Amino acid sequence: MISGRSVGEPERRWRLVELARMAGVSPQQVRNYIDTGLLPPVERTTSGYRIFTARHAEALVTARQVAAGHGWERARIIMNAVHEGDVAAALAAVDAGHADLARERAGIAAAAEAFAAAAAADPPPSSRRNALIGQLARAIGVRPPVLRLWEQRGLLHPTRDRATGYRIFEPAEQRTAHLIAVLRRGNVPFAIVHPVVETMRATGSTARALAELARRDEEIQQTSRRRLQGSAALLAYLDHESGDAQALTGPPR
Repeated sequence: MISGRSVGEPERRWRLVELARMAGVSPQQVRNYIDTGLLPPVERTTSGYRIFTARHAEALVTARQVAAGHGWERARIIMNAVHEGDVAAALAAVDAGHADLARERAGIAAAAEAFAAAAAADPPPSSRRNALIGQLARAIGVRPPVLRLWEQRGLLHPTRDRATGYRIFEPAEQRTAHLIAVLRRGNVPFAIVHPVVETMRATGSTARALAELARRDEEIQQTSRRRLQGSAALLAYLDHESGDAQALTGPPR
């Protein structure tokens, strides 16, 4: 942590440009952090200049570490709660962030398992003949508008019945729709789904899909490490804040 002052010594004052330089940001960004509650409230001199202390410097470093792991939106919630004295709310937001990663990791694991099983299995009897959009939607557990959306995104290529104009999904297209549904249930983003589907169409291989899922899982591991580092920085900040508070009030009687 950034050192404050020793007993009997005047507390160091920081200028805005010094804070910005220390954190590697612009002075305007520091002002934005103040306005959004990422930093503690700032007092002003009688002439109107902001008074920054070691507490603000520590909060600035901590907020950026928390944001690196939890994202700026959650970092604002966490740091606002801390500076308002609601530590329980701050810790609840931290716990929610770690829980989000756990759910995503579990979803990817489930999607990979289901995808591998679906890719290895023979097409079910219902997919060995052409299907209308409603039939396919029921078979893979989605609503017809979802299939239309996938078609608009270029993921599905149904043909049309010449007489009725209805969409016709041939067996290979039904299989693709089923695999897309498995990936989406695992919260795999379309940015990954698109190259997977294109590779499957070009090569008939499902190896790319499993490789993309493995890559996403690796990304989550890296995010988890950053989130853990951000949480550790917050803990150090909370300990320092409570230590400062006790120093001001004196030991309990």
